[in-house]
Amino acid sequence: MLKISPESIESLKETLKEKGYKLTPQRRAILNGIIKSEGSHLTAEELYDLVKGECPEIGLATIYRTVQLLEEMGVIRKLDLDDGCSRYELSHQDENHQHHHLICNSCGKVLEVQGDLLEELETIVEKKYKFKIKDHSLKFYGVCDKCVEK
Repeated sequence: MLKISPESIESLKETLKEKGYKLTPQRRAILNGIIKSEGSHLTAEELYDLVKGECPEIGLATIYRTVQLLEEMGVIRKLDLDDGCSRYELSHQDENHQHHHLICNSCGKVLEVQGDLLEELETIVEKKYKFKIKDHSLKFYGVCDKCVEK
């Protein structure tokens, strides 16, 4: 299982402390669950199912509150993959923008596209419209390789 680095834990503890919160065992378990399942784009309910094995006393309300807190802190991002659910993924400090997603219309599989493919387009849009872009989200819809084979 992936663990949060000691530096990350200390940084997170400091950020939580500044906001008047503590890094409780439940919050740590939730964060470990998010890290362990990176790339899975979990809902709060899926995260709850994952975390309750490590932390059986945890409640779904704690998951929701912690996810909201981690999102406000910029530790995780909420995703809308057009499936009616809010999903979450880790925010990476080295990403200037959200990464892009490929969504299979047949099976619902979600793949992450690595790298920011829109830098040149952003520059054009910023110049043409005199608009400073802070972030963007791009989703491609289609059929994954496994569904194409069927």
